[in-house]
Amino acid sequence: MTRIADIAASLAAPVAASVADSTVDTAHGHDAASLSVASALAFLERLTEQAAVPQAERIALRDALGRVLSEDIVSPVSVPPHDNSAMDGYAFGGALLSDAAEGSLSLRVVGTALAGAPWHGPLAATDAVRIMTGAVMPTGLDTVVPQEFCRIEGDRITFPANALHRGDNRRFAGEDLMQGQPALTHGARLSPAALGLVASLGLPMVPVVRRLRVAYFSTGDEILSLGEAPREGAVYDSNRYTLFGLLSRLGCEVIDLGLVRDDPFALADTLQRAAREADAIITSGGVSMGAADHTRAVMERHGDVAFWNVAMRPGRPLAVGLIARDQNDVGAAPALLFGLPGNPVAAMVTFLVLVRPALLRIMGCQGAASAPLPLLRARSAGPIRKKPGRTEYQRGFVQPKPGALPEVRIAGNQGSGILSSMVEANGLVVLHHEQGNVAAGDEVDVMMFDGLI
Repeated sequence: MTRIADIAASLAAPVAASVADSTVDTAHGHDAASLSVASALAFLERLTEQAAVPQAERIALRDALGRVLSEDIVSPVSVPPHDNSAMDGYAFGGALLSDAAEGSLSLRVVGTALAGAPWHGPLAATDAVRIMTGAVMPTGLDTVVPQEFCRIEGDRITFPANALHRGDNRRFAGEDLMQGQPALTHGARLSPAALGLVASLGLPMVPVVRRLRVAYFSTGDEILSLGEAPREGAVYDSNRYTLFGLLSRLGCEVIDLGLVRDDPFALADTLQRAAREADAIITSGGVSMGAADHTRAVMERHGDVAFWNVAMRPGRPLAVGLIARDQNDVGAAPALLFGLPGNPVAAMVTFLVLVRPALLRIMGCQGAASAPLPLLRARSAGPIRKKPGRTEYQRGFVQPKPGALPEVRIAGNQGSGILSSMVEANGLVVLHHEQGNVAAGDEVDVMMFDGLI
């Protein structure tokens, strides 16, 4: 297995300079130089190559929303399976249009084709068939005139020839998918539209990657579990509940290991249990340089772990690494570890920016499905103070502006422990590493929350 220091050395110099060997990091603590968000993402992309993708399984299509395909789905049929009408009207031979030029066409209606009930019969050159949306196009007919274009007199219809072109309102066989071609590729996440696409192929089961198992726990003597009586200096544990929501939205199988006190033995036991039961582990709190932060030392003893100062706000302290699932099995794939900061908003932001793309990759996602979240361009409603040299994620509220870019305003108090402004916001204003102050009206990038939190 490639060590973290080796991965760092294989990347660009800024990463290698900021991510030290575990032993060096133990001796000297955090590196003085902070790691940029871009470098952290590059490092994590390499690190996830060391973690095993869960095995595949076949499940019912109705249960597959959000799951990741483990292999291509090849279309067993063409969709649609036949040429059909795109609307209600009258099917006829479109060659007649060129003969009619600027005049009108008058055709005899000889039958009706319904969806699921095709019409078959002899046709003269000037015959038409009444046809409903989705009905099979009768042999020899290639154009449909909408019924609202027609004047109907007995068994004849008349319509202006210049209202149509040959082939109008006909859907071709295989227009959506051709038989034998990949309909969806492995590594894609199944959206509601993808479920419908698979259903259109007549497939009741789909091959998917097993749900990613993620164990998480909070650390710290100052943390209260829900139901405990308040006490001076203590706060209730919110991180486990935000992580539960974020992981559930991602489609993970969540394993809540509760609250672990600042006891090295309890921390070691919980970490080892997490590695045995899960594909990935997320902790919150205990990765800074505080005197009671035992989590850091325990992580180092049980895995290959690096501790970073990431040049981001909120966020900054972060642990990443690999924890052996079984100390006696050197060939077993390790569990991926993320030690998040303890402040509630910092934990959420580091998850969205750094952890989410890494988890998607070990879920089996590929390409755009595992990419960092796309950014929306908006105009800032007011000035924003920002120093170059770190990436800032400020909570904001985006609202549309007709005929112009959306507008975003900063939402509430931006402190890393203020969850109320995270609730008020509908996105994060992303102020990039080299970016400075923002003036009112300047364009900024926004990471939208819809579907995430």
